[in-house]
Amino acid sequence: MTARVLSGLDRIEEYKGLLRSGRVALMTNQTGINRRFESGIDLLHGRFGLSALFGCEHGVRGDAQAGDPVESSRDPQTGVPVYSLYGGTQRMTPEMLKSFDILVFDMQDVGARFYTYLYSLAYALEGCAAAGKSVLVLDRVNPLGGLRREGTVIDPRLRSFVGDYELPTRTGLTIGEFACYVKAYLKLDLDLHVAPLAGWRRRYYLDDTDLPWVAPSPGCPSLATALVYYGTCIFEGVNVSEGRGTAQPFELIGAPWIDNALLEQKMNAMDIPGLHFRRCAFRPAFSKYRGETCLGVQLHITDRDRAEVFIAGLRLMETIIRLWPERVQYLSWDGGATFALDKLLGTDALRLGRRSADGIIADSVRAREAFSRRAEAFLLYE
Repeated sequence: MTARVLSGLDRIEEYKGLLRSGRVALMTNQTGINRRFESGIDLLHGRFGLSALFGCEHGVRGDAQAGDPVESSRDPQTGVPVYSLYGGTQRMTPEMLKSFDILVFDMQDVGARFYTYLYSLAYALEGCAAAGKSVLVLDRVNPLGGLRREGTVIDPRLRSFVGDYELPTRTGLTIGEFACYVKAYLKLDLDLHVAPLAGWRRRYYLDDTDLPWVAPSPGCPSLATALVYYGTCIFEGVNVSEGRGTAQPFELIGAPWIDNALLEQKMNAMDIPGLHFRRCAFRPAFSKYRGETCLGVQLHITDRDRAEVFIAGLRLMETIIRLWPERVQYLSWDGGATFALDKLLGTDALRLGRRSADGIIADSVRAREAFSRRAEAFLLYE
């Protein structure tokens, strides 16, 4: 039996006093719907009027692929101007800040440090604090639940738009809790409000609730994707396909030069709890190795409460590097100044060979526990 849960948007009427006190802007995307599948853009514009919309990665209506720049425009349904925060700038300009008095944020994330929506929100909090603007975050469930935290804690030297604020790879926070954490972490003087969830418990995955799944990005089409994403997103940093261009992104890992039978054998011999690796072949329609047959493995979660997905992804990366060292290439997103793997993983120790996968995992325990202690003050749910 699924739990009845109300999102922050479902509780929007409780904040009508705040929303009537000034001009309202909305940072959102296609995930910003209520339980009746009604768009928050349409609801807020019809109820309170919107002076501006803000689009992050993938755009306000979710029609841009990963990494594609989002252009400023005008929303065709409402006529409201749309300012892009994923193109020429990732931060609100003075002109943007002048367009509203209250910023509403309503976007679903996937509980992983890499998701750029987190940093679009954090940068907006900084901008609004500096300009004296109010912020209302409409909370949404963490689809992975809120009990577990996994992975590395980002090395401050490697902070970027895919990792910052000493977050672990699997955060265990809702977007509203993250906002409260960032406000304190950055010591912001900010009028921040969070419209909390009703009926959610930290043990709930998204499918334990009656809330609909809306793909938060083209590369995360299902909850099954989200369950492995925080372990396999690191493959975006090397010349191994993470399954983009297939129907199962981040579940499929491979390249034309991999021996999938050998890789399957090596990975299953590790007996990682809650996971099985099945040899597979796939042909991406776009992204890495477009139109080529890739050989590799599919990650199957057999017990999601026990699955050590981050460990699985890191050991899979290490195994591929060890088996095919002459074929693996490390990618850069900035012309070679830094390496994408380091930013995603939160450390350069694996790429430089300073630490094994298990060494990196052991090194991360103390920092992750410290994060959990800091975050405890901002948890809104039991």
